Amino acid sequence: MRVIGGKYGGRKLVAFKASHIRPTTDRVKEVIFNKLQFSIEGADVLDLFSGTGSLAFEALSRGANRVQAVELSQSSIQIIKKNQSMLKVGDELQIARSDIYKFLKHHTDSYDIILVDPPFTKAMADEVLLALSQSQCLRKQSEVFIESGAKEPIQDAYGSLVLEKRQSFGDKFLSHYIFS
Repeated sequence: MRVIGGKYGGRKLVAFKASHIRPTTDRVKEVIFNKLQFSIEGADVLDLFSGTGSLAFEALSRGANRVQAVELSQSSIQIIKKNQSMLKVGDELQIARSDIYKFLKHHTDSYDIILVDPPFTKAMADEVLLALSQSQCLRKQSEVFIESGAKEPIQDAYGSLVLEKRQSFGDKFLSHYIFS
């Protein structure tokens, strides 16, 4: 697992073995960050279900202003902190140990970009998008990228959070929503 572009491009992240983590593939990261190439610089980013922090570090590597990583698993948070130390990332990365539903319900900051990679063992993308659409985390023109199982039903709109594009990657989809 590595950072694929930007100032940390090519740097390897801490290796791990955990049944609860399935990192975002380089191909999916390429698609996300190619789409964000003109909007990532200076952006405020929220990384839900952060896992190892792979997406968070990719965002920082490509010029994000700050990233809020949200993860419940203590072992995953330890991996994020090891990666943070190894890459010498400072306060621009904040880590919250929290259930994402509680986080979304009570958090009052808003973000330009929201990256969501729920556990692959649970079909929860629809529920996450609904909670996100009702949170204060979205600002006008926020972009949301969410991975979901290929057979997992998700809607094309959640209020003002509207599907821009959905792509298939084998057994999963990457959906891009924009909040208006």
